[in-house]
Amino acid sequence: MNQSKTYKLSLAALFAALSYAVFTFLQIKIPVAGDMTSIHLGNAVVVLASFIIGGPLGGLAGAIGMSIGDFFDPVYAPLVPKTLICKTIIGLITGFVAHKIGHITTSDDPKHVLHFAILAAAAGLTFNIFADPIIGYWYKILILGKPAAELSLKINFVSTIINAVISLIVSTVVYTALRPALKQSGFFLKLAH
Repeated sequence: MNQSKTYKLSLAALFAALSYAVFTFLQIKIPVAGDMTSIHLGNAVVVLASFIIGGPLGGLAGAIGMSIGDFFDPVYAPLVPKTLICKTIIGLITGFVAHKIGHITTSDDPKHVLHFAILAAAAGLTFNIFADPIIGYWYKILILGKPAAELSLKINFVSTIINAVISLIVSTVVYTALRPALKQSGFFLKLAH
């Protein structure tokens, strides 16, 4: 395995661990009629990973970390498949907009990079605003048979919107702060490709 692939896999493992830690230890749980939702920064890590190592690997890394967090929490454990799917797709959408449309890795224009970082994060997180609560609703009704799924759907929309706004701000600010160091590292242009 060449050095670039090893570096990317190492960063993916780091982002998986970071998404697990951020989701597990920095969340505010909100009880909803026998169910639970939360405000957290896990999605910010998924978006940041997609900016730095690309959408497929970044999304998967964040999804794995958050899914492990779900797995070890009895309240969220049944939702592991939903988390794995939704968070991976956040990464795919974010990475596609950031790298295939916006070319943020190769651009030298800070305004262009910031514009496409915001656009990419907004695209991935907007998907999640709708997908996470709706998939969660159907999953709870069909698989888990929870009658309170309708009530939790409304609360989940609100918490997902809050998570999206916070994640968009945090991931964009952190990426723009890290970008100069990543560019100097020598691996920057190889990371997201």
